[in-house]
Amino acid sequence: MKHYIAEKWRDILVFNDLDSYEKVWALKADWFEEPNYRRGGWSGVSRVELKLPLGGSVGVFLKRQEDHVTRTLGHPIKGFSTFAREFNVIRAFQQHNIPSLEVVFFEQWKQDGHQRAFIMTEELSGYAPLSSEDYRMGSALLANEQQKTALFEKLAELLHSMHKHKFQHNCLYPKHVFAKQLAAGGVDLRVIDLEKVKKVLTKKQAMYRDLDTLLRHAKTWSDEDKLAFYKTYQGESYLSNGSQRLWNKLNKK
Repeated sequence: MKHYIAEKWRDILVFNDLDSYEKVWALKADWFEEPNYRRGGWSGVSRVELKLPLGGSVGVFLKRQEDHVTRTLGHPIKGFSTFAREFNVIRAFQQHNIPSLEVVFFEQWKQDGHQRAFIMTEELSGYAPLSSEDYRMGSALLANEQQKTALFEKLAELLHSMHKHKFQHNCLYPKHVFAKQLAAGGVDLRVIDLEKVKKVLTKKQAMYRDLDTLLRHAKTWSDEDKLAFYKTYQGESYLSNGSQRLWNKLNKK
């Protein structure tokens, strides 16, 4: 798919005069993340406030790129935009009820010999990444075992929802999992940065890669915290022989 506008956002985009790819591409907006120049092109992120027809506003993130492509067996020479890959993953995640981002507008096209694309997603308002001070072990949100258990159970559920469908995130750092506290005392999680997600042959392959990345980069988790999460993921109070072997393999790295 080269063009997509979410129906619920169409009137809002029209109200903000951003209902075509030309208008979005020409939009002047400060960089939220400075452009990244690699893969023969560039890619950058802006945060934009959209006015609502009935008053107020909503934040969205706009990612634009030019000649920033990924090459696969199906596209070995020209490749295709990394945002097209991200868009496809978000749509696949939605089909499998894997909590992630909501796409507002996506477009890819060729102009003057250049491959261009953008993806606009709704801001995760009220969420914070697991790498933030809010979710540092011992913080107000993770001050006791009950709060830790609630987070670990929800995180394990999120990872299971990816891995059972053989999605390997490939970059599962704590900063790419966003959390929001719910009024009932629970927590909602969303996974982001999906440009490198790929389908793999087995659940075990996806599980090993993502657990290895997550546990190595969870800098504020103690060894006991990491083991507690691993047990939660495996659904075991005492590790089976197979789970113990995988745990030993993860710890060797």
